[in-house]
Amino acid sequence: MKIMYLILFLFVIIVLLFFLLAPGIVNRSMNKTVHKNVAIQAVRWYDTIPFIADLHCDALLWNRNLLKRSNDGHVDIPRMQEANAAFQVFTIVSKTPRGINIENNSDKTDQIALLSFAQLKPIQDWFSIKARAIHQCKQLHYFAQQSNGKFRVITNQIELQKFINDRKTNHLLTAGMLGIEGAHCLEGDVQNLDTFYKLGVRYIGLTHFFDNDFGGSAHGIIKGGLTEKGKLLISKMQDLHIIIDLAHASPKLFDDIVQYSTGPLIVSHTGVKGTCNNTRNLSDAQIDAIGKRNGLIGIGLWETAVCGTDAAATANAISYVANRIGINKVALGSDFDGAITTSYDITGFRAIVNALVDKGFTRKEIEQVMGGNVRDFLLNHLPKE
Repeated sequence: MKIMYLILFLFVIIVLLFFLLAPGIVNRSMNKTVHKNVAIQAVRWYDTIPFIADLHCDALLWNRNLLKRSNDGHVDIPRMQEANAAFQVFTIVSKTPRGINIENNSDKTDQIALLSFAQLKPIQDWFSIKARAIHQCKQLHYFAQQSNGKFRVITNQIELQKFINDRKTNHLLTAGMLGIEGAHCLEGDVQNLDTFYKLGVRYIGLTHFFDNDFGGSAHGIIKGGLTEKGKLLISKMQDLHIIIDLAHASPKLFDDIVQYSTGPLIVSHTGVKGTCNNTRNLSDAQIDAIGKRNGLIGIGLWETAVCGTDAAATANAISYVANRIGINKVALGSDFDGAITTSYDITGFRAIVNALVDKGFTRKEIEQVMGGNVRDFLLNHLPKE
C-alpha cells in the first residue's frame, strides 16, 4: 500500500508540474528573440511617430496575460506602450501540424489540441478548432475590458478614427484588431463566418500550413487553388468587408484570389524572394499583383522571411517592396509570437526605424511604413460602423 501511495503521489506531482510548467516552457522555447533586452538609441523623433502598427501577432495562442509586462514572447500591452506602438493585429492560430515546415504538411495532426489541454483550456477547445478560435477572440475583448481604457478592440472605421483622435492627447492608448490565420476554423461551414465577424475578426487568411476546404496552402500537400467553397467564402467576406489575407496561400490560390476577388487584399506577414528566396516568400509577380490592387504587404522580423536576424534585413525587404510598387503599399508584419525567433520584440521597432534611416528613407516615408499605411488602409476598408 505504501508503494501504491508513493506511486500515486509521484503521479500527481508529475501531472501538476506538467500543467504548471509545460505551457510556459513551450512559450519560451518557441517565441525567442535574437536581440533580447538590448537598449536601442532610436532617432530623436521616434516617440513622436503618430501611429505605429503591426499586421500580425499570435500572442493570443500562448495563454499570457497581455495586460502585464513579460520577459517572454514578443508582445504585450505594456511593451506596446513602451514602443509607442498604437495598433497591433492579433491573429488566431487554431491548428498547426506536427513537424511543421514551409514545404509540405498534411492536416492529419493537431499540435494546438495538446497545447489547449496543457493550458487547461475548456474541454471543447481540445476537440474543436472553431471553439478554440472563438476562445482566443473573446480573450482579446476580455483584455480590453480589464485594461481600464488603455487598450481597445477596433472593428470599424468610426472606432479607429476615434482612437486616432484620442491618442493625439494620450500616447499610452493602444488598440488591436482580430485576424484569423487559416479559415479551417470555420470547420467547413461558410455560415460560421458570421460568428467570427460578430467577434470582431476583420481579416482572414484562407490557409495556414496545410490545405483545407477553401484552398491550397503554400506549405500543403496538393497546393491547389480556390475551391468552390472558397469562392463562397470570398464572396461572403467581401459582403461583410472582411479583408482577404494572402499570407501562406499557395501560388495557385494566390492567383485565383487575385483574379476572383474584388475586395481589399493584404499579405499580413511575409518576406520577398528578391531579398530572401524561399517557398515562404513573395515572388515579384505576386508583389506586382498586390500593387495593382492597391493592397498592403507586411514585412516580417524573422530569418526565413528576410534572410537575416537584424533590422537591416527587414529594412532591405521593405525597401525592395517600396521600390517595386510604392512606399504606400508596405508595412510591418512581424509574426510576433508565431512560434518563431524574431530579431527583436516589439520594443525593437526603434531598430527598424534606425535601419530605414540608414537606407535613406525620409521621416515621412518611415512614418508610412511604421504604421501610417496600415492606418490609412483600414480607414478605407474596415466596415464603416
